[in-house]
Amino acid sequence: MNPNNPVIGIDIGGANTKIASHDGQITELHHIPLWKDTRLPEVLREVIHRLKPAKVGVVMTGELADCFTDKKQGISFIMEAVDAVFQGALYLNNRGEFIDSSGDIMSLAAANWTASALLAGKGRDCIFADVGSTTTDLIPVKHGRPLAGTTDFQRLGRHELLYRGILRTNIAALMERIGLGSNNYRLSSELFAQTADANLLLGNISQEDYTCETADTAGKTKKDAARRLARVVCADITELDSEDIMDIAWQVYYHQRDELAEALGILASLHGINTVVGAGLGEFIVRDAAKHAGLTCTLLSEEYGSDISKVFPAYAVACLVNDI
Repeated sequence: MNPNNPVIGIDIGGANTKIASHDGQITELHHIPLWKDTRLPEVLREVIHRLKPAKVGVVMTGELADCFTDKKQGISFIMEAVDAVFQGALYLNNRGEFIDSSGDIMSLAAANWTASALLAGKGRDCIFADVGSTTTDLIPVKHGRPLAGTTDFQRLGRHELLYRGILRTNIAALMERIGLGSNNYRLSSELFAQTADANLLLGNISQEDYTCETADTAGKTKKDAARRLARVVCADITELDSEDIMDIAWQVYYHQRDELAEALGILASLHGINTVVGAGLGEFIVRDAAKHAGLTCTLLSEEYGSDISKVFPAYAVACLVNDI
């Protein structure tokens, strides 16, 4: 272990594993859906062998994947995968403490927001808003201290966790109806399309950003996305014209934006905070939602660059473990 080698942070989620170095020179995203892909140990082995880090800090959310019987089994699987390739890795818990496998491992569940909030909230009161592929974390921070609930279950009831993301959210789970012309159409409850399709059509993301699988396992062009969006109202591209399909995409976006603005407004009022700090692949919707809620907004891509913003929990835990 060479002390001149990078200190890296690893954020292991249910769908994606993110890697970053404390100096920001390394940022990687590996799409590893834990519920059906057993490559995590293999990928971690390759990363550690290639980067030869001096220190490793880890945060996680992947323990909730339904391939695990419960969170404890998920946490144990993730820790075993990391410890097998890097002895001495440190895990950040939901109290902002680093522990190893001998500590209270249940405090590691869904704690990746802790690292982000501690770094993003240093020197400022804010609501840290990280919109990723699957979820949105909203963490009030005052005097450098995160004020959020300690579990996903708690945060869902406190407007601090929205199970909405920029890529993987089933549009039928996001909305009940779509308005086209003078009619409102109830949506099919099938997984025909996801938010990635709407955001791709609207130009909010690129094809390279569309890292998850598509609903129909087909392509990731705008034509493919349009075909999938038409299906949410049980139509196809021969029944709906391009304007109708773009209308669907905009309604999906505005619905998600308005939900986010509502939650931001509630937290801002509750904690007396008027500044939002946005991160993640969905920074664009954070800025829009903050404006809609009458709040000021700073994006971490403006401070650190977009590559770091997209993997911010990994970068934050790398910075934190570098300081100890």
